[in-house]
Amino acid sequence: MQPPASPSRQALLEQLATEVEALPTDPYVRLGIDGVDGAGKSVLAGELTAVLRRRGRTVVHASIDGFHHPRAHRHTRGPSDPEGFYRDSYDLAALQEQLLDPFAAGGHGRHRTHVFDARTDTVHLAKQQQATPGTILVVDGIFLHRHELRGRWTWSLWLQVDRATTLRRCAERDGSGSPDPAAASNRRYVEGQMLYIRDATPQQQATHVLDNNNLAHPVLLR
Repeated sequence: MQPPASPSRQALLEQLATEVEALPTDPYVRLGIDGVDGAGKSVLAGELTAVLRRRGRTVVHASIDGFHHPRAHRHTRGPSDPEGFYRDSYDLAALQEQLLDPFAAGGHGRHRTHVFDARTDTVHLAKQQQATPGTILVVDGIFLHRHELRGRWTWSLWLQVDRATTLRRCAERDGSGSPDPAAASNRRYVEGQMLYIRDATPQQQATHVLDNNNLAHPVLLR
């Protein structure tokens, strides 16, 4: 269980939740929480989900990490290739078919929150569930503003965090890896995410940009 949010962070979460509750349903609401690895996407998405549920809203929380390609596909261009990390990591067709299409305008709501387990490199189909009208879908993960996913989000956030901070967080979270942006072990991920930022301009595509460098005091930049 994660510790309670600071008063400043809790106030921001309440502000975001109020804005989300005012969004029109068609019959669903689709939120995307985007940012590079270590930006704090899954934590913030979980916190926002909790606030919305306390307010009585039905929320489905999922991650793009449940839609990885198998390792052999992810490493087609080589295990250290940055473009492969950007282009080949995720099965966007499965993400859209199993999760985003059901929540699209006029969608039927029958969805799966994950289809693959990257840790075991095996298919892992979630049980298909039926969403009721008014349900809010919250998806966290990297690359959510890729060109293939444009127009999929009712509302989205880009978490802006310094690279050194994100790598330190990743090293602390995983218990391994180097916090040095120049380390060879980070090349695939750092350069792959830089490619994404140049190619997809997520800061411009997102509804809001949030400075999440200071977890206790995040700042809404736009």
